[in-house]
Amino acid sequence: MADTLTFTLDNGGDVVIRLRPDLAPGHVERITELANEGFYDGVVFHRVIDGFMAQGGDPTGTGTGGSKKPDLKAEFSKEPHVRGTCSMARTSAPNSANSQFFICFDDARFLDNQYTVWGQVESGMEHVDALPKGEPPRSPGKIVKATVA
Repeated sequence: MADTLTFTLDNGGDVVIRLRPDLAPGHVERITELANEGFYDGVVFHRVIDGFMAQGGDPTGTGTGGSKKPDLKAEFSKEPHVRGTCSMARTSAPNSANSQFFICFDDARFLDNQYTVWGQVESGMEHVDALPKGEPPRSPGKIVKATVA
């Protein structure tokens, strides 16, 4: 299984994420599969809230879309939502994560045990910090290429 996922952003930066199959094997497998299929290439960060998180992974850019694959069963853990934590977005239904994810800008411990943590930013967090803010941002930041290694 892959160790890292790299998002090359349109602001010129690479965000390297250490994958955590020990916490969420099903989610890591899905994200790896989507990245290898080119699903995330060209996808925007449609919801970026300063001091909270940057959310992406919706091919429609609206926050309501996902992949054509079935939703995932929750893999909640005690892993804390802190700066650089990568976790899955979902609806109010616990088993509704699909392709959307978020990266925490800051501690968001109120999310612990309710969202599936699948990775941790190892380098390039400054590029996440530089994403245009908004819900949605006027000109959203974009993933140019997602690469698994």
